[in-house]
Amino acid sequence: AMEKCICLVTFHLCFAMFMWSYWRTIFTKPGNPAKEFSLTKADREQYEKEQRPEAQQEILKKVARELPVYTCTDTGAIRYCDRCRLIKPDRCHHCSTCNTCVLKMDHHCPWVNNCVGFSNYKFFILFLAYSVLYCLFITATVLRYFIKFWTNELPDTHAKFHVLFLFFVAAMFFISLLSLFSYHLWLVVHNRSTIEAFRAPMFHSGPDKNGFSMGVAKNLTQVFGDQKMFWLLPVSTSLGDGHTFPTRLVSADPEQLPADPQSHCRRYGSVGGASASRGQKLHFQPLGVAGRELFIPSLCDSNSVLMVTALVMLHPTAGP
Repeated sequence: AMEKCICLVTFHLCFAMFMWSYWRTIFTKPGNPAKEFSLTKADREQYEKEQRPEAQQEILKKVARELPVYTCTDTGAIRYCDRCRLIKPDRCHHCSTCNTCVLKMDHHCPWVNNCVGFSNYKFFILFLAYSVLYCLFITATVLRYFIKFWTNELPDTHAKFHVLFLFFVAAMFFISLLSLFSYHLWLVVHNRSTIEAFRAPMFHSGPDKNGFSMGVAKNLTQVFGDQKMFWLLPVSTSLGDGHTFPTRLVSADPEQLPADPQSHCRRYGSVGGASASRGQKLHFQPLGVAGRELFIPSLCDSNSVLMVTALVMLHPTAGP
């Protein structure tokens, strides 16, 4: 009786967590860029009037100087979405199925009929984790009846074919989901999306597949949050706002520094650390120096601006 009670509780616990994560993945919007990344009406009209790509890029560069954008296209151009008419934040991509730009887009998943992006990526990981546990539990509990079926010890009824079907379905789903879960866990540990795993993000210094990786602990914290008690629950605990991410290597480009740091800080908030609190708008001004991790602590004071300017001028790979 105790064994049946434990199995019953474990089964329904796994099933409840599986369904909770599944529904959160489906009904949580992955996140879309803020209106600050959209061109104003005047800039949009000027952009559409221009026929030369060089002139269009100049317009985008002017707008991008006020935005925390550090990635670019393969040719070094500003990442602009013609359909959504906005400058793409770092790690943002346009989903042709949803017909919208998605923050930190990983992929469009037909199994949940939704894009997997910044806001629901944690739920997707937990959905895979609890799916694996659910299938493993079913496979393990049915295994002894499968062995009895194989040794002809089960009664000759239609139920034994149900046992056979249930075992093979649960085992096959377990194997396939385990491989998918392992892959996404590897992506989380290396702080990459599925898109970035196939095509490294492009910075002004060149492509860098590990550009957003801050170490295993910080990478896990970005997705699951800084409170470990909530890691296994499908509740929103991911750090940041999906528009800016700490990076370990960004080419020191003076053109990316805002002309008015005070207005820039008022617009996007102060610079946070890699472990900024949940829901806080992150605005990082990273700078790669000799392969070391360096974060500019704040752009809201004159001393920091002077420090940034000095480092930019001294950096050997700094742009003109």
